[in-house]
Amino acid sequence: MTDNASPKARLCVLISGSGSNLQAIMDACRGHILNATVVQVISNRADAHGLIRAQQAQIPTEVLNHKTFADRPGFDAALADHIDQCNPDFVVLAGFMRILTPGFVERFLGRLINIHPSLLPKYPGLDTHARALAAGDQEHGATVHFVTPTVDAGPPIVQGILDVLPDDSVDTLKARIHQLEHVIYPHALDQLIKGNVCYRQQKAYWTDGRESNSPDIIRL
Repeated sequence: MTDNASPKARLCVLISGSGSNLQAIMDACRGHILNATVVQVISNRADAHGLIRAQQAQIPTEVLNHKTFADRPGFDAALADHIDQCNPDFVVLAGFMRILTPGFVERFLGRLINIHPSLLPKYPGLDTHARALAAGDQEHGATVHFVTPTVDAGPPIVQGILDVLPDDSVDTLKARIHQLEHVIYPHALDQLIKGNVCYRQQKAYWTDGRESNSPDIIRL
């Protein structure tokens, strides 16, 4: 349960698809698990179902179609300007399927958070579940991390871990990882909002004295 006496953190969430992690974050805010408010949801796709989720929760939404921009830096500059207009404490990537330019990342460094479906540094990039199964991994998971200019290389905040089952397929493993993501993303944001972890000198620093870049571990 959060301390409702303190000001609520302002979250701007970027999406491209169904918005299931967005839903988990909105639910955590509504349930007072997170002392935060989602102040805006921005998508690069007009057909993203997450926009409907946000609108049903009466959260302002915006579509910024990357295809209408001449290049990636132009889109990122416009996106950054739109984000700044809602004055967020944290910018949360929740299935936002765009590689962000270094200039964008530097603008929000330390406040820009992403979730990736693998136990980073294992399997950056795409097809993480298939790669884990092909490698015969006994464990798989997801990582919430600070975003840095190198894709999927930022310091971890929380890692969720589960056992790979003998009969797992890509689809079943993906579904179970999604459920894990819905647990660890609100937890990571809670740690950030409470000031228990912050980004400093390219590392995740914890106020409890643990070694930097040592994430919380949640096992399901």
